[in-house]
Amino acid sequence: MVCAWLRLPPRDFAIIIVTITLVWAAELINTAIEAAIDLASPDPHPLAKAGKDAAAGAVLVTAIGAILIGLLVLGPPLWDKIQSLLR
Repeated sequence: MVCAWLRLPPRDFAIIIVTITLVWAAELINTAIEAAIDLASPDPHPLAKAGKDAAAGAVLVTAIGAILIGLLVLGPPLWDKIQSLLR
């Protein structure tokens, strides 16, 4: 795993794990919302589409946040490691 290779402190490792867990949780909630909407409204309906789009949007926002956290936590040590390997 990249965290171990970079020898990140346990706090940074925990931040990465929590971030990954939040994205997975958002995806599971999105799946549950979509299934509930399909059950309640089997026929296409504009409000059903809006609900599904909002749930998918929440996953997108969470994923973008995870990317930013990954860049902030992993970026500097990864950059240092790459530079040390190129020397």
